[in-house]
Amino acid sequence: MSSEHFTYKGISAGKYVEGNIEAINQEEASFKLKEQKIIITNLVRTKKKAAEKPKKKGGGFSFGKKAVKPQDVVIFSKQFATMVKAGLPILNVLAMIRDQIEHPTVKEIVEDIRKNLEGGVTLSKCFEKHPKVFDNIYINLIKAGEASGKLDLFLLKLVESLEKREKVKKKIKGALTYPIVMFSVAITVMVFMLIKVVPVFAEMYSGMGVPLPTPTAVIMTASNFMRGTGGLTLFIVVIIGFILFKYLTTKVPAIRYRWHARVLKLPVFGDMILKSLISRIALIMGNLSSAGVNLLESIEIAKQVSNNDVVTQALENVKKGVFSGDTLTKLFLREPVFPPTFSQLISVGEQTGSLDEMFESVANYYEEEFDTSVEAMSSLIEPIMIVFMGSMIGGLMIAMYAPIFNVGAIMG
Repeated sequence: MSSEHFTYKGISAGKYVEGNIEAINQEEASFKLKEQKIIITNLVRTKKKAAEKPKKKGGGFSFGKKAVKPQDVVIFSKQFATMVKAGLPILNVLAMIRDQIEHPTVKEIVEDIRKNLEGGVTLSKCFEKHPKVFDNIYINLIKAGEASGKLDLFLLKLVESLEKREKVKKKIKGALTYPIVMFSVAITVMVFMLIKVVPVFAEMYSGMGVPLPTPTAVIMTASNFMRGTGGLTLFIVVIIGFILFKYLTTKVPAIRYRWHARVLKLPVFGDMILKSLISRIALIMGNLSSAGVNLLESIEIAKQVSNNDVVTQALENVKKGVFSGDTLTKLFLREPVFPPTFSQLISVGEQTGSLDEMFESVANYYEEEFDTSVEAMSSLIEPIMIVFMGSMIGGLMIAMYAPIFNVGAIMG
């Protein structure tokens, strides 16, 4: 069987390469290039040596009106990883994803990446042009895949990381949704009773001329306050207070740090949040370590995963301590925010020389601990909220009927 000529473009050791190769068919050509650790971006059959095409310059990208959500990035990454693992040329993969995807902004981003890649820009540089969608962790794992010739492997690691992050977010949202809804319902019922029900009792008691017990008098006063301008005033004060609180805890570093410290000390919630953060940090550091990213850069990138200033500052302290020559174990032990178990597991990784594998084990351990915390919280929240609602509404009703009970006792 006669050989055919193929022209290829690809990435080898992080550099853009192109050339010609002989093979019986396209599958053999693809196999030969993979053996040379070349990540194929384009592979076409040609009878003659292809004339060099002028490289196109990738144009800049202006973001569309529709925002790109994390879930959109997960879907794109999963499609991209699956097709690259199947051995398809990257340019073909990007073209297929562009045609299949429905999100208009993601479609434009994929096309921009494809055009830049076709013009000779490395894959990681193509993704770097969209920092609002692809963060440093994403870019570094793609760089590692380019440099090692194992892009499919690192894309799968990337998908795993993204999916775990979304899974944690969903669990936290799910755990918080029930208590927030129940609390909102309780407040709504309470306000309704103060505005509509309590005035009926107030009118009845004023006609009876009976002395009101203290709890009943307090409820009557609250009802009058809510029915007058006080209710609107209270609503405005609450809204302004919330906006001010949000501003102070996000824009003022000192106040934000103290707030984040208090959040981590909250019963149940604080422990759950810390475990999810440690799991994400360990997963990222493990992936970056296995990708050959140096320790200092790994810690710096891991800081971006943390949305808690206390944890971020602790990682910064660890990063500075690396220069002193101390082990990671000692550095993490100095930071009280990290549990002793975390440092002990890191110590095993340092002693065995398998730090990347140990980081992965730490991530899995704290993910399981996080799942356990969520389940424990979910089992506690329901009875607590039932007791809370019952106490509020039951207490109000008892206070309203207390004068009637007193009258009955006097007459009896």
